[in-house]
Amino acid sequence: MKKCNALIPLFKEFIKDSESGKRLKKNGERITKKSIENYKYVLKNLILFSEHIGTELLVCDVLKLSKRELLSEKKYWKKFYKNFTEFLYKRGCYDNYVGATIKVIKVFFNYLKTEKDIFVGDFHKQFYVRKEEVDVLVLSPEQLKFLIHDKNFETKLTPGLKKVKDIFVFGCTTGLRYSDIFLLTNKNFEQLGQDWYLRVKSKKTKTTSSIKLPEYAIEIYLNYKTASSKTYLFKNMPLFNFNRSIKRIGELAEFTNIISVSRERQGITKQLQTGNIRFCDKMSSHMMRRTAITTFLILGMPEHLVRKISGHSSSSTAFNRYVHYAQVYIDREIDKVYSKLESY
Repeated sequence: MKKCNALIPLFKEFIKDSESGKRLKKNGERITKKSIENYKYVLKNLILFSEHIGTELLVCDVLKLSKRELLSEKKYWKKFYKNFTEFLYKRGCYDNYVGATIKVIKVFFNYLKTEKDIFVGDFHKQFYVRKEEVDVLVLSPEQLKFLIHDKNFETKLTPGLKKVKDIFVFGCTTGLRYSDIFLLTNKNFEQLGQDWYLRVKSKKTKTTSSIKLPEYAIEIYLNYKTASSKTYLFKNMPLFNFNRSIKRIGELAEFTNIISVSRERQGITKQLQTGNIRFCDKMSSHMMRRTAITTFLILGMPEHLVRKISGHSSSSTAFNRYVHYAQVYIDREIDKVYSKLESY
């Protein structure tokens, strides 16, 4: 008779070992807090799914199984994948979320084999990790210029919103991630003659970049410069509050044009039916880095230099999405010029 273990307690051990440092990345670094938070979301979904089907999820060591039992186990995990992903889709999830969840489960299966000596087979290798091409939503160069230079607009902002606007503009200029921008200190800024440079090592990719700063970004830095080099330039704030403030800033800036938003489920594009979605409603911290990259490309910076600043590899598919967006924007502007030439 085959011996099985309950999956949920093992998954909790997987999280515990990741938090304590007992389980590390392949390069020996500790698992990030963000990854551990994702593991906890997966655990929550597994518990909900188990309650939904009314059955405890089990894993078995396949090394001691007969041929018949092995075939049964293969069918079990094939059925699990189908039913679990359908469960997530019915809860309103899209391909990126479902794919990320399945990816974590595959990591967990490898953990059982390498760390717990429970060989559950290679059935998880058949789990398909779906990905979707989410629309690139960024500020246009005109919108970014408005936030940078319009002084009348700034009078509409509270001191708190003014600070968020400054951080947002700085991020849209330098391409820093939200996690990196709140780690900046005076040590990250260097003046060479009349020029100022931002030198930073990405917390996520560990790549180091050096970015020459324009006058308005230098002004932002000098306004928030601290007395101590150990003090962070911008006081950290909850991501939810930051994103809520950005949306409010977009609303006050009248970035209220109606946009079309689509997502994918099982590879099929679904148009979101959530009423009139305004551009400002979709503004968030993610827009900072994306805006910087597309702005560089739209204004003519060579791709290889933008990659160097952003830290994208030459084979990055994510970067190609920005290139495509920038080209569409350029084509649209060219069409405006040609339309003026067509009439005499």
